[in-house]
Order: sequence, then structure tokens, then C-alpha cells
Amino acid sequence: MALFGKYAKGFNQPVDSIPGRGWAVILAGTIINLCLGVLYAWSVWLKYLTNDAYMKAHGWAGALTTEQASNPKSLCIIIFALLMIPGGKIQDKYGPSVAGTIGAVFMGLGMIIAGTAHSYAGILWGFGVGGGIAMGIAYAAPVPATRRWVGPHQVGVMIGITVAGYGGAAFYVAPLLKYLIVSYSLSFSFLLLGVVYLIVIGIAAQFLAWPEEGYVPPQPTTAAAKAAAASAVDWSPGEMAGTWQFYALIALFCLNTQAGLLIIGHAAKIVKPFLESGFILVAAGGFMNAAGRVGTGKYSDIIGRDKAYMLNAGAAALCMFTLPMMIAAKSLPMAFTACMIAYWVYGGGLALMPSYTADFYGPKNLGMNYGLVFLGWGMGAFMPKLAGRIRDATGSYDGAFYIAGGLLILAIVIALITKKPQKAVA
Repeated sequence: MALFGKYAKGFNQPVDSIPGRGWAVILAGTIINLCLGVLYAWSVWLKYLTNDAYMKAHGWAGALTTEQASNPKSLCIIIFALLMIPGGKIQDKYGPSVAGTIGAVFMGLGMIIAGTAHSYAGILWGFGVGGGIAMGIAYAAPVPATRRWVGPHQVGVMIGITVAGYGGAAFYVAPLLKYLIVSYSLSFSFLLLGVVYLIVIGIAAQFLAWPEEGYVPPQPTTAAAKAAAASAVDWSPGEMAGTWQFYALIALFCLNTQAGLLIIGHAAKIVKPFLESGFILVAAGGFMNAAGRVGTGKYSDIIGRDKAYMLNAGAAALCMFTLPMMIAAKSLPMAFTACMIAYWVYGGGLALMPSYTADFYGPKNLGMNYGLVFLGWGMGAFMPKLAGRIRDATGSYDGAFYIAGGLLILAIVIALITKKPQKAVA
């Protein structure tokens, strides 16, 4: 149950701006995502899991291969995506506070298991399974809750703020992990974060709540925005699944995600030839990941979701195609800039896709509907694993970069033809 109950009489009347309790929900959602976003710092763990000397010095049999060390993250992503569906249903039926609390328990216990098992299997079960369950259920709560508080003209930027925490987590987690792993141990880093996340997510979840029935969020003032708001129609998950646009959104999510996860999952090793402290790229990338969610959400409210998506995908494709040359030339400024653009675009997708879903299918069933669309994010998990395999086989990531760039070009074509579905009136 949320810490606050029914609002005082009058709080469910039309408002000109988001009320204080609405901002509390947005802030709580951002804090929860700041914890769940530890996933984006995985490349720091990967760097040490594949360091034979370090692993043996801390009681392990030896280093993992790049592909093995990528598996806990890939497993977490897949479970995360699959659990978004029941997570969305829990949110829609029981409320966001319940979903957030369940996520706190699984996140905390999963990380503690990963830290105490002191084994590859322990990390797979603790981080991969436990973390994936936590992220799927807890991440499904803040976005739909935020949507109920904001007006149709604010959807992109406000959802962007809510999910910015997830992308920005690496900004603090990467240097923290570096310190904990070097000063203590890899296992201790899992254990400490597990305890902290159990407490923080559990408390923040109590502040998530829907507005009272009858609440009217701030309304748009421009004629175009008013017309778009007036045409909003709620679709059930079954009705949504009967439209081809639903599958197009899944494809758009997957194609945006795969390129971002390539960079995020292997960032520290990508720049290792000319930047030994790879965690710096991970931390800076966390900032750009978060900024991309807010920034893309904002300009998508202005120019439209499709145009924002195509702009982002085009920029990311250019980066993917040119990164091999930048790395071969050992140009740190250019490679760093290209990675930062990739982080921005990836983060932008996490603001665009829930906004796309809300625009196309309405806010009422957004938890479940977005959970289904979120399958596309999980499908993008193939790329970190494929990139690890390409790196092990060829000694470089070049092939993975070219594949990712080509898929982004395909994404632009899909975005160009995907328009809002029209619901037949009985």
C-alpha cells in the first residue's frame, strides 16, 4: 500500500500543471530506475570476469570467456523482457506500489545470491534470473503510473524523465563498481549493491500511486495537440495484438536496442586499446543514456515519434559504420563521441517506445500493452552475445558494428511506414 492514500477533495479536478503528488510519483519512479539500471554497468563486471589473473587471485578457477561473461546480462535482458508482461498486468490490476515492492525483493535477493555464491552459476541465477525478474516487474510500474499523471502533450518528456534513472545508473554505478571490485572483490560488489537496492527500491515503491478517479491531467493548448488528444482511443492487449502496427513497434524496439546493447555491453573492452580506464566510458555513457531519454522524449513531443526515431536511428547507423575506422586509427575523441551518440540513441528508444505505445493504444492498459511491446527490447539481447562471439573468433568487434548499422537502416524504413492504427467504431 502506498504511503499516501486518498487525496483531499478537489485534487481530482482539472489542473494546469502536474500536482505535487504526481511529481512524487515521477521522482520515485526515477529513483527505482536508478537502481534497476545497474544492468548498464555490466561491462565493468565483464572486464574483470574475463581477467584471468584477477579471478584466480580472488578464489575463482580462472577467467570466463567473453561470451560466458556476457551470458548473465543476456539472460537478465531476456527475463526482464518476458516479465514485463506479467509485471504490466500486476501494475494494471494491483497498482504500481505492489509491482515495485515485488521488484525490490527480487533485485535485492538476486544480487545477494550473486555475491555470496562465488560462482558462475551464482551470477547466472542471482543477476540473470533474480535481476531479470526484478527489472521486469518493477520497471513495469513507474511508466504507466507517470502516464496517468501527465497530459498528452507531456508524455514523451515526462516518461523520458522517469526512465532516465535507468539509463543514468551507470554514471554512478560504473566508478562505484570499479572501486569496490579493486578495493574489495567482485563478489562483494554484488553483495553490497543487493542490500542497498533492497532497501531503496522498497521505500521508493511506496510512493508510486495512481491519481484518484476523476483526475484530469494538464491539457494541451495548441490546436494540433488538442486534436491528437481528442483522437486518443484505448485498446485492450488483445485488440492491440490484432494490428500490424503492434508488430512494427516490437521490430522498432528490437532494432534500436540491438545497436545500443552492443556498445553498452562491451564498452570497456571496445575502448581498451586506447583507454585502459574503460569504466570512464561506461559512466559517461550512463549520463548520455539518461539525457537521450529526456531529450528524445522532448523533441518527439514536438516533431512526432516517427521523425524522432528516424533521426536517432540515422545518427546511430552512421556511428556503427564508422567505429571500426575510428578504433583502427586509435582516435579516442572520435570513438568516444560515436559511443556517446549510440548511448543517446539507445536511451531515446526507451522514451520513444512507451510514448509510441501510449499514442497508438491509449493510457488505460499501458502497463500490459507496453509489456507486450517491450518484448522487442528483449529480442535485442542477441547482439551482445553475438558481438562477444565475433570478438572471440576474430579479435575485433568490426563485424558486429556493420551488422548493427545495417539493422538500423532497416529500422528507418519501418518507422517511415508505421502510422497510428484506427479503431473501428461499432
